[in-house]
Amino acid sequence: MKEEIAGRKPNYGFFSRLTYGVGEIFGGGCFVIINAFFIVFLTDAVGMNAALAGTIPMIGKIWDAITDPIMGNIVERTKSKYGAKRFYILVGSIASGILFILMWIDIHSSSMVANYIFYVVMYCLFNTGFTVLSVPYNGLLPDMMDDYAMRAKFSNMRMIFSTLGAAICGLVPGMIIKQTNEPSQYMTCAVIFGIIFFACSITVFFGTWEKQKEPVKTTLGESFTQAASVFRCRSFLIFLGLYLFGQGGMDFISGMAVYYVKHTLGAYNDKANYYIPILAVLMVAQLIGMLIFGPVMRKTSKKMAIVIAAPIRLVGVLGLFGFSHHGAPLVPILLLAALIGLGNAGSLTGIFAIMADMTDIDELITSVRRPGIVSSMATFIRKIASGLSVAIIGFMLSAVHYDEALANAGLDQTAATQHGIGICYILAPAILSALLLICALAFPVTDKEFKLVQVEVARRKGEDSSETTEEEKEILKKVTGFDYDNLWNKKNAGLKNAE
Repeated sequence: MKEEIAGRKPNYGFFSRLTYGVGEIFGGGCFVIINAFFIVFLTDAVGMNAALAGTIPMIGKIWDAITDPIMGNIVERTKSKYGAKRFYILVGSIASGILFILMWIDIHSSSMVANYIFYVVMYCLFNTGFTVLSVPYNGLLPDMMDDYAMRAKFSNMRMIFSTLGAAICGLVPGMIIKQTNEPSQYMTCAVIFGIIFFACSITVFFGTWEKQKEPVKTTLGESFTQAASVFRCRSFLIFLGLYLFGQGGMDFISGMAVYYVKHTLGAYNDKANYYIPILAVLMVAQLIGMLIFGPVMRKTSKKMAIVIAAPIRLVGVLGLFGFSHHGAPLVPILLLAALIGLGNAGSLTGIFAIMADMTDIDELITSVRRPGIVSSMATFIRKIASGLSVAIIGFMLSAVHYDEALANAGLDQTAATQHGIGICYILAPAILSALLLICALAFPVTDKEFKLVQVEVARRKGEDSSETTEEEKEILKKVTGFDYDNLWNKKNAGLKNAE
């Protein structure tokens, strides 16, 4: 029976990879801007206490704990002529583009309570719009194709655009926001990028396709039990470690970069601005790294890209210890930034390529194909990584006595605070890089294990008559965390009426 396809006719060429991957300019870029400048906007332009400002993203992530599972359930329950996921990509591209702009409004209030409530609400609204877009986008690739190697090619293109987005969103705002205490410069930046993000996301809608399938008949009340069931998979738990530590390290590097360059290096001003060349070198190295790690990943495994990349990033970060002071020479810092960029590239390439395979492993466990639920949990962890990094930055700034009044007045921080910022900027991503390496070494899925998962799914569906060997059963247990006889059971999906 021929599969019903929504969207354009399936095509696995370069143009299709392009139109799929371009959506990651939003996902890869918006959080670079938010991580690098939102807390700076709140402390320096609005005048909010650093620790208080850092709690806003965490409240947003608590809100995500509600919206992400619900969105995953909604996607699985939806049937649309456009394809369920593509339909919500269309809606989400409009909503999130507008809400990104509104998040940077300066309400000119002298009340700290009013400021805090306003930015909490706007941050949560933006996160909701981004959830509507990102959950179906993260779950789209498994419903576009089944081939392990082809998915890797599409994921690699997505990561190339993620790096391009991060480069643009890291460099251009630094050119626009020259005075960190000037609110209008943040709004100019927000309008420009809100339009760019919308254009990139809508391109995904028009340029992709999706296999139509019957909606999963579950209630919204089951959203949370279904979401929780995803965490029973051993591979998914380790994947979350990859995601949390890999993305968290990157978020911390970008999120504290302005503070580090401005206060520790003393080079975010008209006389010397290290921020732009450092970010430029890091992003160029990251883009080159994508081109390097793509073939490495295909010739070895997806996890091997992370195993190689994590130590590279660790060395680059630790090397900054010798150059974290006023008057530090730029060239060695740029070389270390290049190492960090290469490490980021391998981590991103491996993580997002692995993400697409989690749906197949989950299907083997539950007998239900639910990429929306799986991707919603991955999206949630991505946001947790971002929120935690910003919250930790806020608390660290407060711990080293960052003075928002001095910042709002355009004055320098104390020498002790400048030194403390440098220590924090190095230690946090170094620890996260080490944890990333540990998770990568422990991850149990390579090409061999994934193909076995697909074969076993085919066996369970009656499409493959081969017998499962005892050795294969042990491999499947290592991958899923379930005994062989307990696989392919709807009860594993958290469904109340499972038979």
